[in-house]
Amino acid sequence: MAKETTFYLIAYDISSDKRRTKVHKTLSGYGQWTQYSLFECFLTEKQYVQLRQRLANILEESLDSVRFYTFCGTCRHKVETVGNPPPQEPLLFLV
Repeated sequence: MAKETTFYLIAYDISSDKRRTKVHKTLSGYGQWTQYSLFECFLTEKQYVQLRQRLANILEESLDSVRFYTFCGTCRHKVETVGNPPPQEPLLFLV
């Protein structure tokens, strides 16, 4: 049985190059980099909790900011894109 995912748009503003690189690498493991400081991620609840914890270990709360925008299934299909194709959940192949 496939786990239900939620579509998140994650934006970040990190003051330090070193921390920004760590945040970028962390987010790369969870989703698609689509714009500078912007990722699109399809996450299960467990992945969301893990990602939040990993980011909390990197961030300097008084200087950095990461925003999670949640899109419901209906809203996700209303995302309009000019240029590249709209966000698609990656295919999962089990062997």
